[in-house]
Amino acid sequence: MFADFLSRMLVCVIVVSGAVSTALAEDGEFKRMFDGRTLDGWVIEGSRARGIWSVTKDGELYCKGKGYGFLRYDKKLCDFEIQLEYKMGPNCNSGIGIRSKAFKGGGTRPSASGYELQILADAGKKPNNHSSMSLYRHIAPTVNASLPSGEWNKFAIVCRGPNIKVTLNDQVVQDIDQTKYERLKNKPLCGYFSVQNHNKDIWYRNMRLREIKPEVPKE
Repeated sequence: MFADFLSRMLVCVIVVSGAVSTALAEDGEFKRMFDGRTLDGWVIEGSRARGIWSVTKDGELYCKGKGYGFLRYDKKLCDFEIQLEYKMGPNCNSGIGIRSKAFKGGGTRPSASGYELQILADAGKKPNNHSSMSLYRHIAPTVNASLPSGEWNKFAIVCRGPNIKVTLNDQVVQDIDQTKYERLKNKPLCGYFSVQNHNKDIWYRNMRLREIKPEVPKE
């Protein structure tokens, strides 16, 4: 009888373990977005953006800070997690675009067609809807967690349906449900990821992406 009990328990463990493994397998594993050698898999956007993006000898993505445009990851993303590090030059003004259209000027820029997470050299200043890690023009970060120019900032974003969570230097700076905001509720849930050049130097490294399988509504 005890042997039967152990057998049933073993079956339950196997079933549960299999279910957990399956659930984990549904989401993608982290993969590198940038190979540290080339711009393969990325699209340079903006009429004045040519020749601005390069790869350093240390394998960092570098924008030498002229003109205006974007470097777009060449795959549309819906639900995902992205981790990266960035370092700003003096008086930096840049940004990270999510769920946007391909940039062709005007209303296709990420801050209009999707979202831009602002990057500024504004360490120590009071946060507002234009400061570092604001959803630019829309929502101020809960705290200004930006480090000064010349230091590496650790950034992470998780997008699941209408929910957007952003962490900077281990502090949660955005955690919203866009459906709760009238002006944001119709923003797209899929689109492109990009980094911005806006006349200032900026470096990126350790860029990793994990795609997340959309949640299936319970019946």
